Amino acid sequence: MEGDMDEDDGTFTNISLVDDSADGEPTVVRFRPEDQYSTMNCEIDGDMENQVEQEEKMRLINQVLELQHTLEDLSARVDAVKEENLKLKSENQVLGQYIENLMSASSVFQTTDTKSKRK
Repeated sequence: MEGDMDEDDGTFTNISLVDDSADGEPTVVRFRPEDQYSTMNCEIDGDMENQVEQEEKMRLINQVLELQHTLEDLSARVDAVKEENLKLKSENQVLGQYIENLMSASSVFQTTDTKSKRK
């Protein structure tokens, strides 16, 4: 009978209804009750591995999101620095022009003919 328990060693015996052995003898597969626990442990291990994978995915997603926010912050900072740079360049041009005007208006900075003074 299929699924009968062999009382001698505490295993279950399954007998195949299909004769697929070369010698014509029925194939007998024995399962021990401990095999059930192995199968359950494999399922638990699979669930644990799946949970670990899900946790790793969530960790990576959170890391990507954090890096995106950091990139946005850095990009905003670069834009602010560019604006400040343009403002400072403009102020430097105004100051440069002002200094040139002051120098040209002052007699101290007037160009002199040095050749005529040497002679």
